[in-house]
Amino acid sequence: MVRRWWLRMSAGVVLIAMLVIGGTGFRVWQVARTDDRRPADIVVVLGAAQYDGRPSSILQARLDHATRLYRQAVAPMVVTVGGRRSGDAFTEAEAGRRYLVQAGLPASAVVAVETGGDTLTSLQAVAAAAHEHGWRSAVIVSDPWHSLRARTMARDAGLAARTSPTRTGPVVQTRETQARYILRETAAMLDYRFTHAPAETPSTGLG
Repeated sequence: MVRRWWLRMSAGVVLIAMLVIGGTGFRVWQVARTDDRRPADIVVVLGAAQYDGRPSSILQARLDHATRLYRQAVAPMVVTVGGRRSGDAFTEAEAGRRYLVQAGLPASAVVAVETGGDTLTSLQAVAAAAHEHGWRSAVIVSDPWHSLRARTMARDAGLAARTSPTRTGPVVQTRETQARYILRETAAMLDYRFTHAPAETPSTGLG
């Protein structure tokens, strides 16, 4: 009798865990497919690697998408974010700002928030800057699979956040790559829900 009860309880726990994991993975996939570019106060470009001031292919894809959003009048300001890693001469935010200005955006329309080594601390820094400047709403630009966690973190930091993910770049090139990132983001999202800590994936900017 006791053994049967333990078997039923164990099966129930496994079933609940599967539902939670599966439901989170579905939300990662669902939000990745959502492009909510309604007008906002700012477009926020989450940082990724840069090399001596030159954005990596991941960061460049995000910056190009933010450029399109600015030109479509989604927001009057673009905010780049991200700090400096050991040995770097530039911050991710500074490299991003330089790229956008060189692409033709007015220097007065691009603000660099040069803080943050992961998504959580970056968005907390953006939220602090938003409070200072009076920005209330934001459209976050990152990779599709990162969108749910980035939006959740931004809202937890006090931003009225939506997402408009980039559809180009190495993160979205193959089905195998997409599947790997969905699995990684599902785990990272569950970890954040339980710990409210970032996941350390510095090479992709999905921390």
